[in-house]
Amino acid sequence: MQRRHDRKASKNRDQFTEQEKQSRINHSKRSVGKHEVQSWTTATKRSLCLMWQKVKVQLMLRMSFLVTIFWYCRRLYSFLAQLLKWWSNYLQRKLIRNLSVLTEVDLLGYSAREWKRETKPAKHMREAYEELFWSYHIKYLRQVRRDNYCVLRAVLFQIFSQGIPFPSWMKERDILKLPEKLLYSQGCNWIQQYSFGPERYMGPNAFGKLRKCMETLKTNWTEISATKDHEERGNLCNTLFSDESKEHKLYEAIKFIMLYEVVEAYEQIKNREEPIHNLFSLLFARDSSSDPLSFMMNHLNSIGDSICLDQVELSLLGYLLEVKIRVYRLHRFNTEEFQVNYPDEYRREWNEIYLLTEDDRYYHIPLFRT
Repeated sequence: MQRRHDRKASKNRDQFTEQEKQSRINHSKRSVGKHEVQSWTTATKRSLCLMWQKVKVQLMLRMSFLVTIFWYCRRLYSFLAQLLKWWSNYLQRKLIRNLSVLTEVDLLGYSAREWKRETKPAKHMREAYEELFWSYHIKYLRQVRRDNYCVLRAVLFQIFSQGIPFPSWMKERDILKLPEKLLYSQGCNWIQQYSFGPERYMGPNAFGKLRKCMETLKTNWTEISATKDHEERGNLCNTLFSDESKEHKLYEAIKFIMLYEVVEAYEQIKNREEPIHNLFSLLFARDSSSDPLSFMMNHLNSIGDSICLDQVELSLLGYLLEVKIRVYRLHRFNTEEFQVNYPDEYRREWNEIYLLTEDDRYYHIPLFRT
């Protein structure tokens, strides 16, 4: 009985031991699995940290690179902006410095600056400017470069800026052939003594130089008169009248056309053909211009160099260009000669341009405002 009881107890202990072993084994397995999970999680975290560190370094490098590029681009933009501003100011200063007809200024302001003294002539001139302002509605003026081409410049600038076309007689003839016609058809071989203003050139190449001058006049006049937009035409004029070389060619071409007209009128008088304009009678009545050669040698050759156009030549200029040139002569204020037209006989259909002078030598362009 006792032995049976001991065997039963022993068997129970064995069963308990087996269960405990199994429990311990299961616990051990769970512990190992848990440890493996923790190890894998830790390894994953470490891998992710390492990857993030590498990515972070690359991102930092790239961000630094982008910031550097942005900084340099900003500096470059600032530099280019300053360079462009400097270049624009330089070109503007150069254009203004070279521009022979300046932008408009207030008439009375100009008068106050130029004639600010309290002398009798200064007061007289200020009164003349005030008369123009209040009675003639001239509110502004454009200053013209003071040289011996001054009046030619003032007249041509207005013709071009207003888009006035060629005179009717120029439309019927090719002005490029005028030097050739004068030299060969009319036997005026003395045009080799023609002088080109301040250049003072005389010689066998005068014919070729005259033809280039005529080409410059025809090309620019045709282009500008065909431009209908006022602003665009003004820009073309500003460009042309800031190029001294082209300007001088224009003026020499006009001088030669004046000579051509004088030769034509002289031939008509000799051949007793159709009546001529009375200005030619005045011109040939002068001892210094009794014929075309003396007119060229004593007058035309010096225009642009040492003298300007006088009143007879100003009338001739208006006649050949078919414009009425109205001149306000401020030094003749309060006299009948304060306002004069050149020529005094003109056709109604001619365009009208205006000049303002203080001494009959240098001229400016008056501008009207109502």
